[in-house]
Amino acid sequence: MTVRKTWLILAGAAFGGVGFVGLLVMGTFLVAGNMANGVGKGAVGLAKGAVPAAYQPLVQKWGNLCPAINPALLAAQLYQESGWDPKAQSPAAAQGIAQFIPGTWATHGLDGNKDGEKDVWDPADAIPSAASYDCKLAGYVKDAPGDQTHNMLAAYNAGAYAVIKHGGVPPYSETQNYVKTITTLEKSFARPTQRVSPSKQAAGAISFAQEQLGTEYLWGGDGTPEEGGRFDCSGLTKAAYDTVGVELPRVANDQYNAGPHPKREELLPGDLVFFSDDLTNSRAIRHVGIYVGGGYMIDAPRPGAVIRFAPVDTPDYFGATRVTGDGAEALSEAAKKA
Repeated sequence: MTVRKTWLILAGAAFGGVGFVGLLVMGTFLVAGNMANGVGKGAVGLAKGAVPAAYQPLVQKWGNLCPAINPALLAAQLYQESGWDPKAQSPAAAQGIAQFIPGTWATHGLDGNKDGEKDVWDPADAIPSAASYDCKLAGYVKDAPGDQTHNMLAAYNAGAYAVIKHGGVPPYSETQNYVKTITTLEKSFARPTQRVSPSKQAAGAISFAQEQLGTEYLWGGDGTPEEGGRFDCSGLTKAAYDTVGVELPRVANDQYNAGPHPKREELLPGDLVFFSDDLTNSRAIRHVGIYVGGGYMIDAPRPGAVIRFAPVDTPDYFGATRVTGDGAEALSEAAKKA
């Protein structure tokens, strides 16, 4: 948890807790109408830091291998498969960052880095292989009715024959959830080409966070009665969105993937704002707060401190997420697989 100057006293003295948040939120939302022009479908570009730096060049390159995929979609698929863990192994013997089973790897594995070995545990081989396999599957099911990318993802999960047999995504709950999860998570990995629409749940989340101002920090705190209603940073943000029916993951670096990523100048109240010592890797995020407008957030900063107002413009500012219900739900589905 980063150490920042406490602004609660200054803000409270100048405006009073309710008035300060009200002024910031009202002032920021006055310009929100000009920003709500919809969300781009996602460009070939990746959102800053969304993919770990070690894998970003591979995902960017191989995500453009064929029209059925793009870098953000490939990133979402890898995140859903392994959470970027190159040593991941499932009970079904799926292996590596792309979760190939041995038989599929034997047929479709590539020597992506040209070192003379096809190694399922090496992301430099597994990521190109995943993209190549996606494109092959897209070719196998190209004549099936429906969305080409959805059919390709369904074939990755259930097999091309199932897609062809059912004339599109088959009626298997696992496969349907797989397709929905990845296409939703795709938005959190894509660099938006248009401004990101405001969150419908922002006001309620901010209201909850505001009510916690002055509460003592507790590492691992979820605000339960046994914990005296205390929170840590991600416990506060999770609880705030729980009150408006959006279930976020528990830790900050997973919360980053709960929606698209607005630019700093596009921040709106309710956006989650993140901080890290490594500005190239979202998995290294260590702190999160709720933006309230005017360059300020509400956050639970560190042991010995209280929930407060604080500025977001610090050297360790990583980026922001505009939380969506679909994005949070997709993370929940991905966590079930993991």
